[in-house]
Amino acid sequence: MLVVVYGLLALAATGRSVFQILDDFSDAPVAYALSALAAVVYIVATVALIAPGAVWYRVAWITIGFELLGVLVVGLLSIFDPVLFPAKTVWSVFGRGYGFVPLVLPVLGMIWLYVRRPRRNAG
Repeated sequence: MLVVVYGLLALAATGRSVFQILDDFSDAPVAYALSALAAVVYIVATVALIAPGAVWYRVAWITIGFELLGVLVVGLLSIFDPVLFPAKTVWSVFGRGYGFVPLVLPVLGMIWLYVRRPRRNAG
């Protein structure tokens, strides 16, 4: 289920960012560039959660950690400095436009990764 939600959010963020950039990038370049960055993060995280192996496991941790940091930083900035974000992004106000899924999803992703962490072989 987690991977499905990541995939859906990747599609939604990609569609939104492409539309924003093509429609009126000059109105809010920082916000729209962050929407595109969020889309890339969700795509890579989705692939990393599906792909097997230690490298993809690390990639998943990195992308999901970056996602959590991004939603927290952008969420705070969009509240305390709304001039910086004249247009909504996936991470604005902690993902309010997406039902706060962008705030909860990385926490669930980290829990999922921790539970499914690779086991070391006992010598």
